[in-house]
Amino acid sequence: MAKIKAVLFDMDGVLIEAKDWHYEALNRALNLFGYEITKNEHLSSYDGLPTKVKLKRLTMEKGLPEQLHSFINHMKQQYTIEIIHNRCRPRFNHEFALSKLKAEGYRLACCSNSIRVTIEMMMNYAKLSQYLEFIVSNQDVKNAKPDPEIYLMAMQKMGLKPEECLICEDNENGIKAALASGGHLLTISDVSDVNYDNIKNCLTKIEEGAL
Repeated sequence: MAKIKAVLFDMDGVLIEAKDWHYEALNRALNLFGYEITKNEHLSSYDGLPTKVKLKRLTMEKGLPEQLHSFINHMKQQYTIEIIHNRCRPRFNHEFALSKLKAEGYRLACCSNSIRVTIEMMMNYAKLSQYLEFIVSNQDVKNAKPDPEIYLMAMQKMGLKPEECLICEDNENGIKAALASGGHLLTISDVSDVNYDNIKNCLTKIEEGAL
């Protein structure tokens, strides 16, 4: 029977309902030059990818000039910061879940394809930073999700084996990364799924050998 020692959380769509924020911020930046990602394209192809990867795809698929990447990326981050300031607020069920898990001895970390400043801002605004041992951003790894490097790095930092970790993920790229890392997976459909009862039930089933 596996004994889970850590819970690793994705951020967007898991700890923070920020999927639409990133979509909105990037499109605001793209619209400066007459480009756009449709909602369907976002959900089917772009969700969960770092902005730099999205821009490379847009160059291949829609002819976005490469020389605009740096400026669009900069503007996207500025728009994201503005949205975080205006919309990111604490959620009681998340604060309760993470505080209780930490009190029970579970080690917690956030592993996100976002850049570090965005993760730190959101975790601070959501009042979750105090429960996290550390964060891993897309700037800390060579290969972003769906590559498992971000989760393998977190496990290494904690000195834990994959089977000792539960990963909470919501989108296809994150789920692929979680499974490839060898950790246990709790699939999140909505941020409301991230609550103490759901996580604890999953941990219990894993430790009892039911999952």
